[in-house]
Amino acid sequence: MHPSDALSEIASLLERERASRYRSKAFRAAAAAIEGLDEAQLRDTAALRRRKGIGDSTLGVIQQAVAGDTPAYLAELRESAGVAPVGSGLRALLRGDLHSHSDWSDGLTSIDLMAQAGRALGHEYLALTDHSPRLRVANGLSAERLREQLTMLPPFSGDGFTLLSGIEVDILDDGALDQREELLTRLDVVVASAHSKLRMERRPMTRRLVAAVSNPHVHVLGHVTGRLVEGARGTRPPSQFDAGEVFAACAEHGVAVEINSRPERQDPPDELIALALEAGCLFSIDSDAHAPGQLSLLDHGAARAERAGVPPERIVTTWPLARLREWTERRR
Repeated sequence: MHPSDALSEIASLLERERASRYRSKAFRAAAAAIEGLDEAQLRDTAALRRRKGIGDSTLGVIQQAVAGDTPAYLAELRESAGVAPVGSGLRALLRGDLHSHSDWSDGLTSIDLMAQAGRALGHEYLALTDHSPRLRVANGLSAERLREQLTMLPPFSGDGFTLLSGIEVDILDDGALDQREELLTRLDVVVASAHSKLRMERRPMTRRLVAAVSNPHVHVLGHVTGRLVEGARGTRPPSQFDAGEVFAACAEHGVAVEINSRPERQDPPDELIALALEAGCLFSIDSDAHAPGQLSLLDHGAARAERAGVPPERIVTTWPLARLREWTERRR
């Protein structure tokens, strides 16, 4: 395989496993550093050592690939990734993903790499949903930056793939949305999520979430409980709210409840998926990817939804793009 393909695949596998972002970025930087080099240049070890972005580990991968071998580190990561029991018949029915991030907010890579990864997975569509202004720790997009981003997106669509414009808009304490209404109107997809005051008392949190999903600009209620069950960030208990009331509002307004595919979230919990099913909700299985390799985390969400008995026809990310657009437009 070409050394740049090996380096990129290693980066993707590290991203999928949510390894150190510095490790994955190092392999992506090395792939970029050798772009356009011919075989003679790739065999010039001394010159490669002097090239910015290439270190000992990435040089070893390049040398093994040039020699015609599968790099040992890549083989190790492939074997590790292959043992995860995340396969699902439902996964094959998913046509896209409505929640992903780029380096415009807290993602690790550029928009073009996210779009390329979506295409490679066979997605019909991918929504770019970078964060909104109040989430400063995630470099949330001001109105001006979001307008700028919107001008950049059209060239990434074509040949059976569409990069949808979007936002993961923060739900403010009173249920209002953290972005200007005129911009929310222009976006293809709006995912609304709470990121602060997650320990708010039950009644105020219920009112907050109901107000958000009652807003005609919202399409998806993201990671509804905010819980963390594993991973480098530690654990966090779920927010407390009247799930029956929140899901009834989602069903009434046609807002999809997100089944967040990140293993550290597993949100909503199984018992809340059951309640949302009973309430008649739609669902959106999303990766919440912050790097290209994390788009494949949809495996986990699909497996959870299948175990929970969620009918595929109630999962908006199984719908073709035309039907999805009809639904998003009706929400306005």
